[in-house]
Amino acid sequence: MAKSKFEYVRLFEADDRCLPNTWIVIRVDGKGFHKFSTEHEYEKPNDIKALSLMNRAATSVMEEFKDVCLAYGQSDEYSFVFRKETQAYSRRSAKLSTNVCSLFTSAFVYYWNEHFPTSKPRYPPVFDGRTVLYPSNQNIRDYLSWRQADCHINNLYNTTFWALILKGGLTPAEAENKLKGTLSGDKNEILFSQFGLNYNTEPEMLRKGTVLVRRKVPVALPNGGTREKSQIVQEHVDIIGDEFWNTNSHLLTVT
Repeated sequence: MAKSKFEYVRLFEADDRCLPNTWIVIRVDGKGFHKFSTEHEYEKPNDIKALSLMNRAATSVMEEFKDVCLAYGQSDEYSFVFRKETQAYSRRSAKLSTNVCSLFTSAFVYYWNEHFPTSKPRYPPVFDGRTVLYPSNQNIRDYLSWRQADCHINNLYNTTFWALILKGGLTPAEAENKLKGTLSGDKNEILFSQFGLNYNTEPEMLRKGTVLVRRKVPVALPNGGTREKSQIVQEHVDIIGDEFWNTNSHLLTVT
């Protein structure tokens, strides 16, 4: 590229390369999605179609970025974990977050009709992205545990809140007041005693969120045989305990 006297302005660009040997998490979060879900008539307390659309958009990100070893999503957010040794975009924070966020957003719109075939977005959805670094394996596990605990807390509240409104006939203000100061046990009791609902039988995707990982799965060959091929699979499992990490120990191994 030919140089000019104006090239000095590049000196004002900040060096935002992420620290080496750290897990890089890009978290994408919906902006104003309370309004967006209302305007697009999402089912309450959870819209399976909307959650499936989020999962499809996240899969697109993992298909593009091979160094994302795991993604976790719930509600209107998704976290993408880049391997410690990744050199994607020279580990530049802004490049990583903007590329992941823009791809996620465009995929969300691109695949909308697959999940909402009778409607189209009434206005453009917006997601923000942030970059967070975690130096140790325990740190990254604790981060993902925090997000899954948040999923449980929010979903239990929303399930109870909307049961009180849709089945109990309360107004939103009355339901909010009734739940004020309650613990998880209190909410479970309300669901079971008033509505006959055992929260533990709710779909695991709603209670635990979605984990995206790469797995080698058998693929049929034209000659009738099979071969293993790496594919992105969805799981709705506990990631706070040790079982998932013992089964997927390769996720925390530097290659």
